[in-house]
Amino acid sequence: MQSFRTEIENPVVEKDIIELANKIELFNNGKIDEEKFRSLRLARGIYGQRQEGVQMIRIKLPYGKVKSNQLRRISDVSDEYSRGRLHITTRQDIQIHYVDINRTPELWAELDKDEITIREACGNTVRNVTASETAGIDVNEPFDVSPYADALFRFFLRNPICQEMGRKFKVSFSSSDEDTGLSYLHDLGFIAKIKDGVRGFKVMLGGGLGSQPRHADLFYDFIETDKIIPLMEGVVRVFDRYGERKSRAKARMKFLLKDIGLEAFKELIDAEQKAIEFKSVPIDADAYETSTPVEITSIPEVEIKDETAFNTWKSTNLIPQKQEGYVGIGIKVLLGDFYTDKARLLADLVENYAAGEIRLTLRQNIVIPFVKKELVPFFYQELEKLGFVEAGYNKAVDITACPGTDTCNLGIASSTGIADELERVIKAEYPQYLNNKDLVIKISGCMNACGQHNMANIGFQGMSVRTPDKLVAPALQVLLGGGNLGDGNGIFADKVVKVPSRRGPEALRRILNDYEANANGKKFVDYYKEKGQKYFYDFLQDLQDASNLTEADFIDWGTNEKYVKAIGVGECAGVVIDLVATLFLESDEKIENAKESVSNGVYSGAIYHAYSSMINSAKALLTAENKKTNTHAGIVKQFDELFVESNKIELGGTFSDIVYQINKFAPSKDFALKYIENASVFLQKVRAYREAELDTANKQVV
Repeated sequence: MQSFRTEIENPVVEKDIIELANKIELFNNGKIDEEKFRSLRLARGIYGQRQEGVQMIRIKLPYGKVKSNQLRRISDVSDEYSRGRLHITTRQDIQIHYVDINRTPELWAELDKDEITIREACGNTVRNVTASETAGIDVNEPFDVSPYADALFRFFLRNPICQEMGRKFKVSFSSSDEDTGLSYLHDLGFIAKIKDGVRGFKVMLGGGLGSQPRHADLFYDFIETDKIIPLMEGVVRVFDRYGERKSRAKARMKFLLKDIGLEAFKELIDAEQKAIEFKSVPIDADAYETSTPVEITSIPEVEIKDETAFNTWKSTNLIPQKQEGYVGIGIKVLLGDFYTDKARLLADLVENYAAGEIRLTLRQNIVIPFVKKELVPFFYQELEKLGFVEAGYNKAVDITACPGTDTCNLGIASSTGIADELERVIKAEYPQYLNNKDLVIKISGCMNACGQHNMANIGFQGMSVRTPDKLVAPALQVLLGGGNLGDGNGIFADKVVKVPSRRGPEALRRILNDYEANANGKKFVDYYKEKGQKYFYDFLQDLQDASNLTEADFIDWGTNEKYVKAIGVGECAGVVIDLVATLFLESDEKIENAKESVSNGVYSGAIYHAYSSMINSAKALLTAENKKTNTHAGIVKQFDELFVESNKIELGGTFSDIVYQINKFAPSKDFALKYIENASVFLQKVRAYREAELDTANKQVV
């Protein structure tokens, strides 16, 4: 494991990787609490699998952009540390599975050679910043959102204000009013706009999926591009301080918005303005490194063996591009899975004949931008060799599904197996849907909605069903009527019926048959709205009957084994219980980080590290007293009530007065140094109190 220490050029990344290696060693030696270690590894993209002893690694790829050299690097890493399979997620990441945690530092070091990170790909952090996969080539876009998504990603990566939030935080950028970035279901969603010749964004706030989906609020009709980073900093600071931390089910920002309302949330952001160092962060879009198509001097010879298949593919998989003479090519990737041998050949193809990059999509597919129109037959020929010319990109036959019970701890029923079967049904029985882009089908293996099932026209959620004899079989909740309406507006699907999984295809047939017979040309969203939930329940409800199941009903799709409901501990940034000693140790580390930030001239970051140290130290004593530590604000309030007002700890004032200086003074070197000193003194006092309490307790035992 030593070799990577001398090969990493970026000292910041080197520090990250060495810290991870050290923490793994401490954990293996029993010196770090298991739950605390989980929090650390999740924030480094290391996610426990359903299978014991191995990890899933999530590779963070902002707005889905992957250069050819990066795709080769990821392929090499997958071959060396995993099993050669690459899985595209609904957040434009790539996941690899079955990785030994002890090898993750060197894996990360290998990825960094081509500027690829796993930092904050999981955990209670700002997750991958997603964007419309056609950003930069979209014929309807007012401007390319890629530079802005990139700048936001870089600003918040490793930013101390978002390292230990109560839950994950998701951001999206949409190229146009079509809102293909799905702004309405994100914590922050940005939709590109131009007003009076000035670039900016419409902003949506507080959306989310999961078991309780919430439509985002309209935050601003328009803000200029230099305001998006300060705006998000204010939002994140408020979420970090007031967001729930103990109850994981209520810890997303959507619940905070629901509890206090949009106006109160804005007031809290206003209160943070002094703490925000940069009120304007101009983003130089012209300086953004765009991919340039290669010069093609001659067109390779092509032999198309099946003209009918080629023409069908062209009708479903070509994407209009705003740059004259070019098109994008959409590759339909079944279940988001492809393999490293094909990935390397794809990397070579786009490097030699396009612009040397691909974009991963929210529907787990691949887009190749900047393909010369006259090269389309050649690309078809070459992609056919890779098995990448299945027709139906982003159409009804293109079903999104999370990994489900294949690898995820939380999976209840198979999502990939049923997705494969439903695609087969559509291709065989409903070929007219091959070119239908209006019908969207999505599947999740559990209620957490990683497959985005509850925003689809037709959604399926993995569940289980119990027979009268108390036997348990895999099941699917059928949801209908969701959809993206554009410009920040959407509808979440209604739960209609729950059917045994083996009856999922029959449920789909009935829905599509009725749609064909009665929709009269309407889009599915409008058709569902007109008919209503009960209409669909009535013709699907007999499929719910669990009293007449056969042996086949107890075997889930994609497996030959009898179904066993087995749900593990969730890894999606669950709130953890910290040991008091570990919290004090972390407080020390945060103070050291604060001092380092001051020496680097990053005063805002230094102040936040010191703030986090004080919160951590207070939390340590409250944890020792078995008190709730649900929010930062609650920790401050309780500490004053329990320790300061009772004169157990003398601070020369209230803890609230000390800690909330963070939003009373603008970031400066003088204030940073004073605030760090406050954090150091506070840690000394609470640690001394804790040691005295333990000493007294030990004497009483003796």
